[in-house]
Amino acid sequence: MSTGLGRDPRAVPAVAGASAGDALFRPVRAGNAFEETVERLLQAVRLGVVGAGERLPSERELAERLGVSRVTLREAIRALADAGYVESRRGRYGGTFVKESLPAPRAAGRLTDPGALEDTLGLRYVLETGAAELAASRSLSPADRRHLTATLAEACTADVSDYRRRDSRLHLAIAEVTGSASLTSALADVRMRVNELLDEIPLLEPNLDHSNAQHEAVVEAILAGDSAAARSAMTEHVEGTASLLRGFLQ
Repeated sequence: MSTGLGRDPRAVPAVAGASAGDALFRPVRAGNAFEETVERLLQAVRLGVVGAGERLPSERELAERLGVSRVTLREAIRALADAGYVESRRGRYGGTFVKESLPAPRAAGRLTDPGALEDTLGLRYVLETGAAELAASRSLSPADRRHLTATLAEACTADVSDYRRRDSRLHLAIAEVTGSASLTSALADVRMRVNELLDEIPLLEPNLDHSNAQHEAVVEAILAGDSAAARSAMTEHVEGTASLLRGFLQ
């Protein structure tokens, strides 16, 4: 199997563990291509499939194996470079290389514990998708509709410094229009846990743009009364966030 690694006899060894490389560099799902590409590349780096100082497979090979466009791949690589995991080098033996020293996870121990992370992500999945489905099944009042559209507009126009708060407010608004105080309370609790995790990873501009488009799809489905579409759109949204959190924090 070609790894796409450089042929510089001075440095770059083959990718360790072909089976691991095959598993990590398999096609991603189309719905969250950017987020899943970031997750796969981070897994390859943090698990040592591509070791410190080694070169990632070529852009062409990675794009083909992951099933993503080169634009998406470049955005993912740029995000990892900004976060301090990889660097680009020019010249005959250039390419994208894993840095010799990787950033340490910044989250507290309880947050990086795989069990605690999956507990939070699983609870969020159940509550958020259920809330979207239930909201779409209700006959919404004009006030409910205004509440959803207003919080959506605020999230979509928020700058980076205020994005997390506006994003959280939209998700709570979806729970609020279900009419269930218990669901709203539970979702607020899990959102606090999710925000603690999100605060430990970089804000990636392509992800924010993608999230805004997904927010619009969720709200449109709710306003249209399409429960299945609302649940599907929210599922795609929370799975994209989960991909980034798993990639950076595990």
